[in-house]
Amino acid sequence: MKPAYRGRFAPSPTGPLHAGSLVAALASWLDARAHRGQWLLRIEDVDRPRCVPGADVEIVRQLAACGLVPDEEPTWQSRREALHQQALDRLVREGLAYPCACSRKDIEIALRAQGRDRTRHGELVYPGTCRDGLHGQEARAWRFRVPEGVVPWTDRRLGVRLQDVAREVGDFVLKRADGLFAYQLAVVVDDGEQGITHVVRGEDLTDNTPRQLLLQRALGLATPTYLHTPLVLAPNGEKLSKQNGAAPVDVGDPVAALTAAAGVLGIRLSAPATVGDALAQATVAWAGRWP
Repeated sequence: MKPAYRGRFAPSPTGPLHAGSLVAALASWLDARAHRGQWLLRIEDVDRPRCVPGADVEIVRQLAACGLVPDEEPTWQSRREALHQQALDRLVREGLAYPCACSRKDIEIALRAQGRDRTRHGELVYPGTCRDGLHGQEARAWRFRVPEGVVPWTDRRLGVRLQDVAREVGDFVLKRADGLFAYQLAVVVDDGEQGITHVVRGEDLTDNTPRQLLLQRALGLATPTYLHTPLVLAPNGEKLSKQNGAAPVDVGDPVAALTAAAGVLGIRLSAPATVGDALAQATVAWAGRWP
């Protein structure tokens, strides 16, 4: 019988863990331990062109050096594509997904013609061009048919959130023109199949949650409880990432790395001598903070 709490850390292997990703890993681990639940590791390598060879192995090594060892063997998202296809097939059968022939340029032209704001957080808001058919064009991708209305949800840290996905995002991609499954579908299917009950991840992923809620409902999957953690920022004020030169976590001194990560989460450790001591202190501090 699975426990009442199953959490996970799901990094993309686009490079080694950096300070920001260690914060997310630590937060998810602490939440699982504070709830006496299980903590899983899933390597989200579905976007294969962005993956760096060997980064997945390095991530596992870095986590282990910091005492963050999953309760089950790690899984790789790219090995679960049959499940992703089954979910897409179901959505198509039920009229909730449809083929799309639009290129990015096509979408830009359509949005300009409609006089609409063309982006949300740098992404094009899909204008629904192929909702009623391909009009003789060849399919490039598959999109989710987003229902009208505001999607409400509550984050354990950020509180009540609202998003009109149809207006602010539009029908979003489930399977890309290059044949790869999109993050939104893959993460929902994998969380559902693995029985994930609690998702703890970085605040930069908050905006994805309403889309994932819609997919969960469409596929008849349970909705996890969400908590989005503070981000580590680069000197320019942007999210620390591999794209802006974030250095790998120095696991030569894992206690220092954990102490810094805990500090971002508002946890002050008292001179821990070992990794085990650091994690024990952090777990006590985390427990009861987020119901």
